[in-house]
Amino acid sequence: MNALDELWAITEERLLGEASSLGGLLAGLRPRISPALIGGIGWDSLVARAGDLPATFAAFPFGFEVRLTDPRPCADLGVSLVCGSRTAQWFLTMGRAPDADPVTAGIARLVCDKARQGSGIRRITGPKMLLEYDVRPAAGGSPAQPGTFLYPTEQPIFGSPCGGGGGERAGDVGIVLDGVVTATARHPDAAERREVERVYRTLDSGTRIMSVGAFPSRERMVRLALAGPRRTSDVLELLEHVGWPGERSTVSAVLSRLQEANAFASLAVHVDVRAGGLGPALGIGLYARDTDWLRSGKYWLADGTDWAAFVETVEDMSGVVPAKLSALAGWSSGAETLFGKSSRFVLIRGIHHVKLVVNDQGLDEIKAYVFLMLCALPPRPR
Repeated sequence: MNALDELWAITEERLLGEASSLGGLLAGLRPRISPALIGGIGWDSLVARAGDLPATFAAFPFGFEVRLTDPRPCADLGVSLVCGSRTAQWFLTMGRAPDADPVTAGIARLVCDKARQGSGIRRITGPKMLLEYDVRPAAGGSPAQPGTFLYPTEQPIFGSPCGGGGGERAGDVGIVLDGVVTATARHPDAAERREVERVYRTLDSGTRIMSVGAFPSRERMVRLALAGPRRTSDVLELLEHVGWPGERSTVSAVLSRLQEANAFASLAVHVDVRAGGLGPALGIGLYARDTDWLRSGKYWLADGTDWAAFVETVEDMSGVVPAKLSALAGWSSGAETLFGKSSRFVLIRGIHHVKLVVNDQGLDEIKAYVFLMLCALPPRPR
């Protein structure tokens, strides 16, 4: 066990004495989460959804998807699941129960696969994954099942040196896709796989697959995040290569303005892959640092000043809620010591990235992905 794994294990153990669930832990952190971002019914729904999850999730980066263009103060929930942790064991127990729902059982199977040192999915994506919970009720009023996202960080999957026909890592792309299919309790789809591989084969050596994910409670698709672009022209070129069917002039207009203001350092393109081709919706992730830096633990310690130019540039954009933008500007607080019931913790808050969502009508949404993480401190000497 390395030092980071040991810290996570100690923090998970200490969190067991702080709250009976992640929802209970969030209730204790309420003063540090602006009601402009999450409040009222939105806050109650978030706490209720997190109430089904163990408090130990807070030992790893977790956070909220906040819609800056939605006047309602609500958010969805994202959590990190790390194999070998207490949290992963909780999922294994839940997934192996006789009455387990198919998605929970599927996530448990993926956890088992990633825990095996010799498995292909562990070789490519390591021990971690991300679960995204839609807090708004799914059709019929029942909670939506979490989406699962895998990140090829151990062996990054780059495109071909020449692009347009390479495919040296197509087998690894298939392994990651199979992991997502398992976790979302869906049957493999040959046409969907061919389309995912087609997109991969269009990539050049400067572009990599940053993540592969899907949502079991939404219309079937595979969401690919493609990292590598740094400028508007790079994004437009990538969209042409992958065959995105939307209007690229809107993308150019929005991104060019942000680029001129130095509002981001790197970009990621999020496309929805369906069996019949790419969907019309497009996500453009904006990062304050290089996307390769995401694989470094230092990313979680970045301060909010990295986002000052973004906040200033979008504050007069149509639909942006001023109170949310102001709260976002003050979200990153560095490291703060908290005194819990039985232990001291360091709370870290930051902004992971921002996403622009473009559809047939133009710029549809601006979302911010903010995170928190708790780290246990050793007890004070008597």
